[in-house]
Amino acid sequence: MAKVLAVLSSGYKDEENNYETGWWGEELFAPMQLLEKAGHQVDLASPLGGKPKIDEVSISKEYDPEGTYRALYESGKTDETQKLSEVRPSEYDAIMVVGGHGAMYDLAKNEDLHRLINSIYDQKGIVAAVCHGPAPLLWTQRPNGENIIAGKKVTGYPDAWEPEGLLDILPFSLEQEMRKTAEYAPHMDEKEVVIWADDQIVTGRDPMSSERFGKELVKALQEK
Repeated sequence: MAKVLAVLSSGYKDEENNYETGWWGEELFAPMQLLEKAGHQVDLASPLGGKPKIDEVSISKEYDPEGTYRALYESGKTDETQKLSEVRPSEYDAIMVVGGHGAMYDLAKNEDLHRLINSIYDQKGIVAAVCHGPAPLLWTQRPNGENIIAGKKVTGYPDAWEPEGLLDILPFSLEQEMRKTAEYAPHMDEKEVVIWADDQIVTGRDPMSSERFGKELVKALQEK
């Protein structure tokens, strides 16, 4: 059995632009279910600890038509998370950064998260991130001063799919920042599930990639 740390945004509210966001339901629950089915333990952490803010859109009828992820959320599975600052990385075999636009705000430049990512990577663990979850990898610096995904094949949510007007208020463009140092692969066919697994790094493009992303993470842990 491996132990996996799933990291969630605590949430972000922009009152000026009437915008509120957090973590995305499918991007946690789909891989979590696969990991647990494979016998692995999944622990949760967030910047503030306690109950992190979900992006309500992710459990709406449009994105969760069967109510699968809403039911899991309402079951209380995510009501308690550890504070990132209190997590001991030596306990974990992998870290999984869950997407949702919240990751762009309180996870991207979080130094406690960078410390955990580096420590788990140095322990030969797996660093995984889906959709907007790769944002913190852009600011996780290795001893040589480069970010952890420099020169690696990665994917993440593309600019062209961002809701109209949202790029104007987001703190940065995930795609453009990734393109600066990594080999970014968006593959814009909406029906194509895109995953990049390079060395110890596993990334998924979007919510539709969540299940395949979880399978790749299970596979990576089996091969560890």
